[in-house]
Amino acid sequence: MPTDRLLTTVLRAYQGAPDPEQSNRIFSSTASLFTTLSNPLNITLLTSQLLISPAIWNQVDGLRTSLRIISVYNTAAITVHKNQVEGGSKSNKPFDAYQPRLGGGVECDEWATAVVKGLDDRSPRWEHTLVLAGILLGMEGQERRGLSRGLRAKLETALVTAANLTLQDQAVTGILGVESMILALNHAFPLLSDHVRRLLNYDALVYPLIKAMTYMEGYQDAIFLETVDYDVRHVSGNKFDWSAKSPSFLQLQKLGSKPLVSSMGPLSRLIAHAIENLSVPSRVLETLDHLVAFSGKLLTAWQRNKLSEIDPSEEATFLTPETLRITFPLLWQVLKTAMFATVLILRSIIAKTLITPYLSSNELAPGIASKALTALSNIQFISSRMGSNAFSAYTFVNLTSIDILSCFPMQSGDFLRSIIPSHAGQIPAHPLHRNHDLFYLNTVEHFTLIMSPATTESLILTPASPYLNPSANAHLVEIFEAAHSAMLSALAAPQNGPLAAKSLPFYVESLFNSFPTNLSPRQFRFAFKALMQITSPPKQLAASEPMLAETLLEMLHHRALHAPTAPLPPSVNEGAQPDGQTAALSEQAVLLLTLLDALPYLPLGALEEWLPLAADLLAAVPDAGMRERCRARFWEVLESGEMDVERSAVCVWWWGSRGGRERVLFGARGGGDGGEGGPFMSGALGAQKESRL
Repeated sequence: MPTDRLLTTVLRAYQGAPDPEQSNRIFSSTASLFTTLSNPLNITLLTSQLLISPAIWNQVDGLRTSLRIISVYNTAAITVHKNQVEGGSKSNKPFDAYQPRLGGGVECDEWATAVVKGLDDRSPRWEHTLVLAGILLGMEGQERRGLSRGLRAKLETALVTAANLTLQDQAVTGILGVESMILALNHAFPLLSDHVRRLLNYDALVYPLIKAMTYMEGYQDAIFLETVDYDVRHVSGNKFDWSAKSPSFLQLQKLGSKPLVSSMGPLSRLIAHAIENLSVPSRVLETLDHLVAFSGKLLTAWQRNKLSEIDPSEEATFLTPETLRITFPLLWQVLKTAMFATVLILRSIIAKTLITPYLSSNELAPGIASKALTALSNIQFISSRMGSNAFSAYTFVNLTSIDILSCFPMQSGDFLRSIIPSHAGQIPAHPLHRNHDLFYLNTVEHFTLIMSPATTESLILTPASPYLNPSANAHLVEIFEAAHSAMLSALAAPQNGPLAAKSLPFYVESLFNSFPTNLSPRQFRFAFKALMQITSPPKQLAASEPMLAETLLEMLHHRALHAPTAPLPPSVNEGAQPDGQTAALSEQAVLLLTLLDALPYLPLGALEEWLPLAADLLAAVPDAGMRERCRARFWEVLESGEMDVERSAVCVWWWGSRGGRERVLFGARGGGDGGEGGPFMSGALGAQKESRL
């Protein structure tokens, strides 16, 4: 169809009634016209009519129409730029019959100017942001340089101005207009210069941004999680089935493809940038409250879902193959994007708190830190599936919030009491409650230095005690390790000396009985090393119980002598050891490595006694590979600087003059212990003289 006739047809179609099929043809024809019209006035006319078209804007489909407007101008701009680069602009020689014109022959600057002239007062400002974003994306995205520097700066400024004007009267603009503006800004923001970004009214923008993330065009206030529960069916074989044809799964697919949800990464970064540039600090508090409420809705909705009753380790047992393969992964993909966005925004809030005197005041700082930790607690059921420590933003929010809150003992106690497990003293049956216990134990261990002994007993020892039971479920290793870590933190606090003396026998027995079933080699070595630090000088406990450290070593040594020498199963050995090795070890080898880890904390007299005992235990390891691994650790302890000067001197004396070298390297019981051949200076000639011939 000739261009003029197509233009007339499209302009007439703009005035028709909304029709999804007709809309597709309208958008396709409009994009074609923008690249083929040769008269800039027609381009201006087409833009102005498109933005007031009843056939386009009178249909209800959320932000999809807004996204298609951006796409039309983005595609057209890319094509116009391509035509100019390939020689289809007026700047080239005139075309003839043998060299047809590419596109409409309008240059990029002229085309963009013609489009912008169509942004008149008949169309709202938020629609202007869609057009401007599309032009910038098409002309300047992906390192294209289609616009002159001056025109690009004008378009960037125009986009920000239109966004600010949209924010001035949000009641008149409506939710669709504000969210469409956010969509345009989200796509074009990386292209804006720093100078233009500073022109944005972040104080007015930040709350609409966070609402767009959590409301109907975002995560729908977690309503999608509640609808999932209606379609989960209990089928034969004691399994749960969530069909890929169920309405809730189809709704979840639509949610994942929503314009804002599908670009949640850039949107969360835009929200974080807005928070960092706020000039009214109170806006930070509003944003934080909204985020905490949203995370709470996620947790509540998940708790009401049947799928939350299944422990992650049992999903293969209790879920049907279709659920495991299709529906369940998509659900967690959506939830993980929500978690990442939440944590990224929390990071900007905490960072803003650190540098803003108003927010970091004694009145506000502990409340902000408590709310940030509450939000992390609410999304723990998501973050625990991927390992929180692997996410640097999560680690920053968690540890920084704890650091802030620990400066306020009273508020810290109130916060911990607000999240303490309601079933403290027993292991709950529901996986979600156990997940909360994991978060609590990982958090409370950081507050032991500001707790009184009585508070420590009620807030740490009581909640942790059921997870120290060696007969508990072996699938809960991560929570067991968190409980041991919290317990060690409590015992190591200087003010808890009497409490440590009372609790240590129970804990030591639990520690030895828990390995290797409920504790990994890494955690066992760490726990015993911490115990040696607690019971050795200059700790207070060492003064009241001077033989406790050596008693612990005697227990360890006795068990190592009679420990199994077969390699531990992979489920126990998984994860790197403290010395960075990952090869399978036997229980005996792990116990020997644990003993070696403890040597730098022994008193000088005890160290002199335990060096040969450790060397003899090394010789008792039957597997050559494991023995070499332990020998390398022995040498590392002696020479890597883990010991202070006095202990190092004892080690040097033992190694050189008391037969330590022979014991460690060759397993010989020589030297000062009166081994075969009598005492010799290290390196001296043997009794028999060999011929050199």
